[in-house]
Amino acid sequence: MLERFFPDEYVDSAYGIPFEELYRKGYRGIIFDVDNTLVPHGAPADARSIGLFERLRAMGFSTCILSNNKEPRVAPFAGQVKSPYIFKGGKPSVKGYERAMEVMGTGRENTLFIGDQLFTDVWGARRTGLYSILTKPMDPHEEIQIVFKRYLEAVVLRAYKKQRQKPDV
Repeated sequence: MLERFFPDEYVDSAYGIPFEELYRKGYRGIIFDVDNTLVPHGAPADARSIGLFERLRAMGFSTCILSNNKEPRVAPFAGQVKSPYIFKGGKPSVKGYERAMEVMGTGRENTLFIGDQLFTDVWGARRTGLYSILTKPMDPHEEIQIVFKRYLEAVVLRAYKKQRQKPDV
């Protein structure tokens, strides 16, 4: 039951992901969430996020930002990192993820998703059939509705960590 929300990987930060390894495995498209995944909620792109997108393009990755936020939030960030974007993406609906793949010219087999929320980001990616990487949120100061979701996420993450500790049979 809870497994439907489990990410394929759980990492401290989007900035510590071994993207070269993912490229060698055949991934060519990366869909990113923005707030609390790449920068604190509402923050503009910074040198680190701009550098990451430059590095990914140099490797050969296509990127697309998929956010449930409105265009005035998403467009400036996307412009700074020079990535296509989808605002009001409707996560966890599969439609936004499919549109992002269409924009990048990739498919389910070679696209992955990176985000900080289980019930929108990861669940939507899993429903779409994408490899999903969950990051720890960058900023603990969040909107109240997200704070409530974090309590529920903690239950799922405990189950995820417990399952990961089981030896393979």
